[in-house]
Amino acid sequence: MTPPPLGNSAAARDIASVLHPYTDLKAHLQNGPLVITRGKGVRVYDESGKEYIETVAGLWCAALGFDNERLVEAAVRQMRELPFYHAFTGRSHEPMIRLAEMLLERAPAAYGGRMGKVFFANSGSEANDTAIKMIWYANNAWGRPQKKKIIGRVRGYHGITIASASVTGQAANHKAFDVPLPGFIHTMCPTFYHAGLPGETEEAFAARCAEELEKLILAEGPETIAAMFAEPIQGAGGVVVPPRGYFQAIQPVLRKYDILLVADEVICGFGRTGNYWGSQTYDIAPDILVCAKALSSSYLPISAVMVNERVFEALAAKSHEIGTFGHGFTYSGHPVPAAVAIETLKIYDEIDIVGHVREVGAHFQAELRRRFQDHPLVGEVRGIGLIGAVELVEDKEARRNFDPVRKVGPRLVKIAEQHGLICRAMVLDSIGFSPPLIISRDEIDEMLDRFGHALDDLAVELRREALAPVA
Repeated sequence: MTPPPLGNSAAARDIASVLHPYTDLKAHLQNGPLVITRGKGVRVYDESGKEYIETVAGLWCAALGFDNERLVEAAVRQMRELPFYHAFTGRSHEPMIRLAEMLLERAPAAYGGRMGKVFFANSGSEANDTAIKMIWYANNAWGRPQKKKIIGRVRGYHGITIASASVTGQAANHKAFDVPLPGFIHTMCPTFYHAGLPGETEEAFAARCAEELEKLILAEGPETIAAMFAEPIQGAGGVVVPPRGYFQAIQPVLRKYDILLVADEVICGFGRTGNYWGSQTYDIAPDILVCAKALSSSYLPISAVMVNERVFEALAAKSHEIGTFGHGFTYSGHPVPAAVAIETLKIYDEIDIVGHVREVGAHFQAELRRRFQDHPLVGEVRGIGLIGAVELVEDKEARRNFDPVRKVGPRLVKIAEQHGLICRAMVLDSIGFSPPLIISRDEIDEMLDRFGHALDDLAVELRREALAPVA
């Protein structure tokens, strides 16, 4: 396809050169990109100077907004002092050591006691991929070479490397990529809105989810199941908030069959849910915890895998037998992202990010429901803290979503851009909200005002379509 004539603009150069993630690549040749040139606070600006409120903090990640000078200065200082060093063969450096200490100091309770060690990678996908390899490695150390299968959840998201995409439970990440790999299985999505039975309470639904999980484990063979991955809140799956009692119901099932639990805190960590960790919000005691994104407010790429003492001891024993732990990345614990992450955690402490999220998050949740729960296009409003979603439906009473072919969610995203709002459409036309954690009450109101205008415009557009004569 020939791209539209856009001269030598950034859009034209993008079309000519860039292969974009999560994009209809053929359509992009005609539509081109939205080119963002700068940011300030919760807002970003495109190449024409148009201002937008970023409702999802980029990709759930710019927790401190788009212009925090302290993070810039931390990166510059570290670049001047030690711009790179690695962690292979026992080498180390102060930023990596200090960051590991800070994460362990802040870690939630782990199964069996506390988190023991921290491994660093560069993205949530790499961290989850690392966790999978650690789980396999540990089971070999424990003399259980057959105990290797990994359980994910339908609509769960854990990344896009081959293994992490396999534990992810979304069709778009599987189709044409030849994943999931063998040995990756999925249990039901805990969406009470869609899967709850008439008259069923949330607690009863949670118990049914646990029963389904146990049936899956027994059908596959408990001796073959190594671990289950779970986000406290399923983010990219549409902000699926677990029903009351869900994690209290599933954790005993996992422990019964000695199945490790991995808490994927890539989105929920560092205050997003109103506690430092989503695991604390939902009383999860994981064996392994994975975090990224807000770890550095995403100013530089870094992620971490925290493992409890039992897992670490297995890794240590097997690596001693082999002679090395044969896994790692050139940039594991890179000193510059580590220095930025250290400064990020310091800022969270200084501004009491958890207290701030609890205060403005309560306002956000109340306003999200007050404004949109009764809107004719909205089936469910859900969320906690500063994460939420509005799910669009064609039939509110039947809880029936729009035909995906109509792309109603993506259409709303484009309309929202006209109102100065960058949104994200996800599974089942769920529009996610995960703004920078520093957002104020006034900015929340402005964000929701703009979203309301966009939603009303979409409603008018859909009504016109419904009334248009059939060709």
